[in-house]
Amino acid sequence: MPKTPPFDAYHERYEDWFEINQAAYISEMLALRPFIPLAGESIEIGVGSGRFAAPLGISTGIDPSSSMLSYAIARGIKGVMATAEDLPFFDGSFDTALVVTTICFVDSPDKMLAEIHRVLKPGGRVVIGFVDRESMIGQSYLNHQAESDFYRDAIFYSTDEVRKMLINLGFSITGLGQTLAHKLKETTEIEPVLPGSGKCAFVVISAMKKE
Repeated sequence: MPKTPPFDAYHERYEDWFEINQAAYISEMLALRPFIPLAGESIEIGVGSGRFAAPLGISTGIDPSSSMLSYAIARGIKGVMATAEDLPFFDGSFDTALVVTTICFVDSPDKMLAEIHRVLKPGGRVVIGFVDRESMIGQSYLNHQAESDFYRDAIFYSTDEVRKMLINLGFSITGLGQTLAHKLKETTEIEPVLPGSGKCAFVVISAMKKE
């Protein structure tokens, strides 16, 4: 079942997070940017309010929350109400699929990735940004999970787990990046993007659908 109630009920609080944590938000955006091709048909899975899709040039977004989609549409995204495990698109429809902080909310990451694999063209790319469970921020989210309206039912994954999911579903890993090396409250300036993983909380994995 989609975990939409908190996002429908507290959409204004969700939007406020990006203003309050602007340095972290921009750091995440800069970590994603190098992995997003500038050309081709693109989609964000779990587009939310369009905070990433719009500035990164992603044209289409799906989300099961009507409140979130209303923001995304206002930001110029073609919004479609759907779940990540059942994408309403033909095979081979997109060149790029973006997934940002969504993998922890879906009922089945494997089904989501299988659907992304289906709707990508051969050689298409999926770019996944997520909070590594083993990072400082990931552990903080876990320790305070019961107190959070948004993350109460989330399932966090490690970088190795996400990497293995991608490989098992027919993708080849093409790149890794990371940012946010400090606690969220301590992140008052934009942080650098580092290669690889294991040092920072926000990890980006780029993978290609094999020809």
